[in-house]
Amino acid sequence: MAVIGAGFGGIGMGVALKRAGFEDFVIFEKGADVGGVWRDNTYPGCRCDVPSHLYSFSFAPYRDRRIRYPGQRQILEYLHRVAVECDVMSHLRLGAAVTEATYLERRGCWELTTAVGRSVADVVVFAVGQLHRPYLPDIEGRNDFAGVSFHTSEWDHRHDLEGRDIAVIGTGSSAAQILPSLAATAARVRLFQRTPHWVLPKPPVEFGPLARAGLSLPGAHHLYRQALENGADAVLAPIMRRGWSARPAAWLARRYLHRQVPDPALRAKLTPDYPIGGKRIIFDSHYYSTLNRPNVELVTEPVAGIVRDGVVTADGTRHRVDVIVYATGFRAPEFLVPVQVRGRGGTVLQEHWSTGASAFFGLAVPGYPNAFLIAGPNSFNPAGSNPGMKERQIEYILECLRLRERLGVAAIEVDEEAMRAHRRWLDQAIDKTVWPATGPSWYKDHAGRITNPWPASARTYERMLRQHRPEACFRAASADTPYPRHGRSAHAVTRCSTTAASPAAS
Repeated sequence: MAVIGAGFGGIGMGVALKRAGFEDFVIFEKGADVGGVWRDNTYPGCRCDVPSHLYSFSFAPYRDRRIRYPGQRQILEYLHRVAVECDVMSHLRLGAAVTEATYLERRGCWELTTAVGRSVADVVVFAVGQLHRPYLPDIEGRNDFAGVSFHTSEWDHRHDLEGRDIAVIGTGSSAAQILPSLAATAARVRLFQRTPHWVLPKPPVEFGPLARAGLSLPGAHHLYRQALENGADAVLAPIMRRGWSARPAAWLARRYLHRQVPDPALRAKLTPDYPIGGKRIIFDSHYYSTLNRPNVELVTEPVAGIVRDGVVTADGTRHRVDVIVYATGFRAPEFLVPVQVRGRGGTVLQEHWSTGASAFFGLAVPGYPNAFLIAGPNSFNPAGSNPGMKERQIEYILECLRLRERLGVAAIEVDEEAMRAHRRWLDQAIDKTVWPATGPSWYKDHAGRITNPWPASARTYERMLRQHRPEACFRAASADTPYPRHGRSAHAVTRCSTTAASPAAS
């Protein structure tokens, strides 16, 4: 069995396989270490906006009473610790980027081409995530800039930015996180905004004395995690469907903006003209206040081009800068790129998805037997914990593997009718959200199709997976090929336990 990617999805899949008794698997990772986005993103201020008591594995829950939101380095340490303590490291193949995955129909298995050679796997699980390929806008003259430039996910630490004139292009979560650090030492920071975001205040990074005392009580950490999960489903998830919490959240965001930004002209530039939830809400308590600094300027004129010494906007203004930081997000709708995936009959998955990426609950695609996805199309949770969503997907994949074993066949795949029924439900659910009425975002592909977010709560996702069991939704793909009994060590069931008492993913 092959797992591609060693972020939260790949590590979680590896741990689950060992706990279920599957020992014959390899985790292919293109990088030099585990961690995925938490390995790659090292920009100043990088941290998750979901509390780590929720943004951590259920089998290795966060237990720190001091820090609510650990930073990037602590998140990476947490993932590494889980991989070591759950004995996943021996299954890792680092520096082994998978470039091709081809289904061998006569054998009912997959051939993988990596940077170090070829291998064959009975089952392949793509756990490459959605936010790992930087998006650099096609701005005229971008390569003509003579100064320093880089994307936030490829931060160039060789350059000291103190006292420099810096342009930050983009105003999403990464821009909000880096802006305070840059403004504290730069001579000037110009923030180029295409669309304003809805911003809600974020709780303090550290717990206060009362919270620390409460978390010292037996069972308090578990209760707090459950409260966060229930709160995300009950309060945040309805926002994207114009539910009961949308108006209170919009009122709170406007009030926060009004209190933080006294200048009415600047405030007007920062006021969104689309419904709250149309794009991912930014949770940050320093972004607005930093925009009030005398050395920070918000530029709302569209970027028309880049020249040797700066950025030119549509009104003809030439903004001279030393450094350009692209906080422009990721190519999220381009799932599995650059891996070329060929299914039954040689069909290329990217061509199959030419009219929009789609998968059964983000997990599987008809015509691609024994291939599963973690964090596939329309399974990103914009209102809660994505490690939690991935754990639900991992458990479902395990059930599919057990079904394959019970059927005694080499390969299974999701049924076409099950896929069509899911697509009908998904289209109806998306139509009820605010996303169709919102402009461009990483939720949508180049044609405006909504391909990334899950349009309901995490609890709904879990319930629907229970209602659509593999026995009813998957079928044998190669019934004449026997199940490869060597693929599982049936009795070597590993029980992983980890202390995970130190900082977790946030």
